Amino acid sequence: MIWQVASFSLLILALAIGFAWYERARPTAKVIALVATLAALAALGRAAFAPLPNVKPTTDIALLAGYALGAGPGFVVGAVGALASNLFFGHGPHTPWQMAGWGGAGLLGAGLAHAFGHELRRVPLAAACGLAGAAFGAWMDLHLWVVFTDHQAAEYAAISARSLPFNLAHVIGNVVFCLVFGPALVRALLRFRARFDVVWRPLAAAGAATTLLAFAAAPASAADRSIERAVDYLRSAQNDDGGFSGAPGLGGSNAIYSGWVVIGLAAAGQDPGDEAAAYLNREAEKVRDAGDIERTILALRAAGENADALVERLLEQRDPDGSIEGLTNRTAFLVLALRAAGRPTTDPAIRAATTWVVQNQSRDGGFGTGGKGSPPSIDDTAAAIQGLVAGGRRRTSRPVRRAAAWLARSQRRDGGFPLSPRAPSNAQSTAWAVQALVAAGRDPRKVRTDGSRSPIAYLKSLQGPAGEIRFNRTSRQTPTWVTGQALAALARRPLPVQPPPAARNAARQRAEPPLALLALAARALFA
Repeated sequence: MIWQVASFSLLILALAIGFAWYERARPTAKVIALVATLAALAALGRAAFAPLPNVKPTTDIALLAGYALGAGPGFVVGAVGALASNLFFGHGPHTPWQMAGWGGAGLLGAGLAHAFGHELRRVPLAAACGLAGAAFGAWMDLHLWVVFTDHQAAEYAAISARSLPFNLAHVIGNVVFCLVFGPALVRALLRFRARFDVVWRPLAAAGAATTLLAFAAAPASAADRSIERAVDYLRSAQNDDGGFSGAPGLGGSNAIYSGWVVIGLAAAGQDPGDEAAAYLNREAEKVRDAGDIERTILALRAAGENADALVERLLEQRDPDGSIEGLTNRTAFLVLALRAAGRPTTDPAIRAATTWVVQNQSRDGGFGTGGKGSPPSIDDTAAAIQGLVAGGRRRTSRPVRRAAAWLARSQRRDGGFPLSPRAPSNAQSTAWAVQALVAAGRDPRKVRTDGSRSPIAYLKSLQGPAGEIRFNRTSRQTPTWVTGQALAALARRPLPVQPPPAARNAARQRAEPPLALLALAARALFA
């Protein structure tokens, strides 16, 4: 009897701590509603598949909730789902064990997100759900051993042997359920989470109206004005087909210019729009060069579009050593493109590419176009830094620190960066350097301490009256292209740029289960 009482007490204490932890986080009403809906769906899913012994999506829903929303919500979804479903199946000493087991699945999902980010693809995510099913089965076997036996090892072995077919059914069901709906549910929950993560800071009651009027009339910061003007310029330069040319009204749309404009708009938090996305999708069918494919993948993903077909086309162009044509820039962009498409840092292609890049770092810390023997350049070094960080190398790792230090030494007194040592500063190389410094964890406003201007200030000094960014002091070439790249730097967003919440939202909603269906499941369960 001591075993039963002790185990029950520990479980109740653990569950109480879990719920108190969640409540202490002060979740918003919207988050509570979503968590309650998911818990209802978990319970309803268990009831719906009751005719199939031990086949239920409850474990998957709890794990995916933790993976997308965090440990607290994941724990509550699993625990409440178990509690609610036992209104149908009957309560007993097994209830707190099930609550702890499915709550633990939610914690496991949060642990996966912490370890890998929200980057697990369909098969690894399904494997994790299968593992969670096996762990839940072992946990419930332990419950039977603690509550109903004399606690001999042979008795646990006998229980496990008898429950093995049921536990295997649970594991297989989890894998199948996740393969069918797992990634779609995760994307939907991540989108809802992004919408919920808004913090409102109320004004003091006294003088609130006056403060609001003053705030509305106050000019935006210089950085904001630069970004807003650049965005307005790019919006005005869009052609009827959705693409962009080198300058407003200068010829037809060009895939290179259009790709960088879309990336710049997304970096500034702007939805590139359906027309631009449609143009990129049309151009994606034509690209064959590795560099064009990489840029198109980055642009499509920044617009919220799928780029899986291009990823396969790109992987076919890898050399045996993991590089693309033995070029630093293209190999670094291979990593950036794969990461933009959702490949994890553990992907073999990413590992091989980052290893190749590190092996070709120059003695002074920079990176050249053709590897270790070529002279370092700003553009290649900036691409290498962003590729290494995106590929999983820490900002504090030696290759990244040395490359960032080389960039800092290469800054000009005017604040800009040149393409090559003897060339003048230009906006595009400066933009690349800013993105790389941000990726390396350095403040681009404080690159050097010798009195050099900030590269951000240099970029803003090149902004023209219409909001365009000039290439340098003497050239206004391809202002649309230049402005698109400079905009990402002004926004301080390194590659790969993720789509803003509004980008391609309607298309994703058609592909994912809407919240209304989850709410309907909740009403059906608790009606």
